[in-house]
Amino acid sequence: MDTSWLSVLPLPFLQYEFMRNAFLGILLIAPLFGLSGTLVVSNRLSFYSDALGHSALAGIAIGTLLGLKDPIAALILFSILFGLAITVVKNRGRASTDTILGIFSASAVALGIALLSRRGGFAKYNRYLVGDLLSIQPGDLVVLALALAGLVLFWSLAYNSLMIFSINPALARSKGIRVRLVEYAFMAIIAILVALSIQWVGTLLINALLILPASAARNIARDVRQFHILSLLFAWVSGVSGLILSYYLDMASGATIVLCSAALFALTYAFTEKR
Repeated sequence: MDTSWLSVLPLPFLQYEFMRNAFLGILLIAPLFGLSGTLVVSNRLSFYSDALGHSALAGIAIGTLLGLKDPIAALILFSILFGLAITVVKNRGRASTDTILGIFSASAVALGIALLSRRGGFAKYNRYLVGDLLSIQPGDLVVLALALAGLVLFWSLAYNSLMIFSINPALARSKGIRVRLVEYAFMAIIAILVALSIQWVGTLLINALLILPASAARNIARDVRQFHILSLLFAWVSGVSGLILSYYLDMASGATIVLCSAALFALTYAFTEKR
């Protein structure tokens, strides 16, 4: 994907190819997180997305053991299976959801660290912990564009079912909606999103980018439509502003974006308290 056309914009940081790639990456990643985050927040699944982020280390370790030069394919497959396993155990088990998520999360982190630390090799995987948004390549932008198109397609086909399910699963069943299928599909979508983004966002920050824009939007949204629009807007604003600030302040881009998202949440929360 050619990004040279962005250099005509009167923004100094866009004169560099890696910044143009990162800028377009943010424009593509933001709606992925903005849309998905609304349902994560509505369904109180923040711990679930956090557990998926932690499972990334185990997926990377498995891909490395299989001899894959790029372990992302193994990471995506493991994340999907991991997410579905959590859902199955949650629906059939007697333990509370937070307990199940804690067990899966801790086990996946321990497995990943144990396998990756063999023979002192963990240091080269540190980039997956904090991410590196500036390492996005033109080929990665194509993947993100396809992922966004897939999410929009899924959203347009399953939006009503997802919304009814998030409000009241019993009501969804009474309307003939296949609740389990919708739940598994949504969990798989979140797993793929987390797995695709982990190399640029990092396991330590992925959950914050899913939760913060949607939470900020929920503070001030008056209806469902506003909730989704504001979540997308806040994701874009925090993403672009965080990238620009990280360039001029020479700070980690992912962490700076999260801080901008946190600032938006604080502002909307303060506005809510004053009303």
